[in-house]
Amino acid sequence: MSSTVALLLLAVALMVIAGLGGYAYSLRKEVKRREAFRIEEEQRAQQNSLENLDYVVSALVQEQVDITEGSWRCKVLLEIVDPGLAERPEFQAFAEVYSRTRHLKTHSARKQLTPRERMREDKERLEVEAEMRPAVLAAATAVIQWRAKGSKALH
Repeated sequence: MSSTVALLLLAVALMVIAGLGGYAYSLRKEVKRREAFRIEEEQRAQQNSLENLDYVVSALVQEQVDITEGSWRCKVLLEIVDPGLAERPEFQAFAEVYSRTRHLKTHSARKQLTPRERMREDKERLEVEAEMRPAVLAAATAVIQWRAKGSKALH
C-alpha cells in the first residue's frame, strides 16, 4: 500500500472518528437537556400537587367539601408528592375513607343506579363520613401543620 493511500485512509478514519465524536457529544447534550427538563417537570408537578393539597385540606377544615371527596383527593395528592406520605399514621384517615368508599359509584356510573341503589350508597357514604369526620379533620390539620414546616417536611 502506498503512503498516499495510507494517508488518505488515515484522514478518512480521523474524519469518521471526529464526526462520530461530534455526534456522541450532541447526543450527550440532548440527554442532559432532557434529564433537566424531566427533573423540572417532576418538581413542577410536585409543587402543583402540594398547592392543590393546601386547597383541599383548607376546604376540608372549613367543611366546604365532603369528607369522602376531600379524603380521596388528599390521598391521591399525597401519593403523587411521595407514595410514603399516605401511609404516615397522621394521614391514614384519608386512606381509610378511600378504602371504605372506593366501591361506591361516581359520576356517570352513579347516574345509572336506581333511586333505591343511589339512596343505599348515599346512606353508606354518610355513615362512613359521620364515623370518620373527626379523624379526617385531624388528618387535614396534620397536613396543614406538616406543610407549615416547608421543604424540610418531606423527609
